Amino acid sequence: MSLTLNPQPSKLAESSVIPPEASGSRASLSADAPKVVLIDVRGLIIDAPQRGLLSPAINPVDELVARLEKAEFDPRVRAVVLRINSPGGGVAATETMYREVVRFRERSGKPVVASMGDVAASGGYYLALAADAVYAQPTTITGSIGVIMPTINVSQGLARIGIVSRALKSGQNKDMANPLEPMREGQYALLQEMVDEFYTRFRATVEERRRAVLTAHAAHPSASGVRPVMIEPDSARSALESLNASIDDLTDGRIITGDRAARYGLVDATGGVREAFTHAALLAGLSPDRTRLVKYYDSNDLNGPRSLYAHAGMQPTEATSAGQTEVNLVQIRLGDGTLAGLQVGSGAYYLWTIDPGE
Repeated sequence: MSLTLNPQPSKLAESSVIPPEASGSRASLSADAPKVVLIDVRGLIIDAPQRGLLSPAINPVDELVARLEKAEFDPRVRAVVLRINSPGGGVAATETMYREVVRFRERSGKPVVASMGDVAASGGYYLALAADAVYAQPTTITGSIGVIMPTINVSQGLARIGIVSRALKSGQNKDMANPLEPMREGQYALLQEMVDEFYTRFRATVEERRRAVLTAHAAHPSASGVRPVMIEPDSARSALESLNASIDDLTDGRIITGDRAARYGLVDATGGVREAFTHAALLAGLSPDRTRLVKYYDSNDLNGPRSLYAHAGMQPTEATSAGQTEVNLVQIRLGDGTLAGLQVGSGAYYLWTIDPGE
């Protein structure tokens, strides 16, 4: 039994997550072979530590930046696959991570390919737009392009039981959207203007990035031999036409599958991590068969990630890795990175949420 109280993230280590094959060229890959790094972005995107009772305090923004910096200054790392499994999060945190990925691409010259997991919606999709190419699995939930600013007002209910609130304020809008006082439509109009401003920025980013990437694919025959790509020009042109014709519908907040997202040009192609890895290697001018896919992990973990789909903090112990039987007498689950039980506070979000009452 291993128990760590108040664990903290430590230095990043790395492990190959596509192991050498029993036969073929991968078996002869050395430690000096070029690498593509797989970086995970999981759960709610928020610029604040997220801690469970016995889990480390992890800031998603810090986690991403630390991995990008390690990849930037490692000369053997030639490209990055950004694996996104997130419903989105705060507007500022999402934009910060987006800018950090763009900064990494510009400073290092190393390509980034986004790979969507179960969910890459709203802010998760916004982050994917920073990549050179975007892959979604056919069953990925994506889209939800829009902004939400949740508010609640309980003034009428409190008044029925004799509770009345009165805020002392320096200006008429200092208590904007105060849940304890009657709603004032003028204040909500101001909040709506803010939401519209954030939405305009989101939509403009979608149109600019997707049109630029699809246009590049359409104008770049895969047989050119300069920077081989996996997206056929005809498919890119068709997706670009669909994007232009349906942009109003695609940006109204709806969610769609990865398969439909590819048809409408919101992503470049359907595929998983392996397809994204191959594309990233080709963009970097490498042969995928002569390139290692590695993953960073917290060196507190005993064995590193078991595969390219391993969750951080869910690596096997020495006992289980040696084939011994594991018996769980008591199991405590202190959070899985999902939105279950999440209480979203005030603020603006690029976030896909499901109303529990629906």
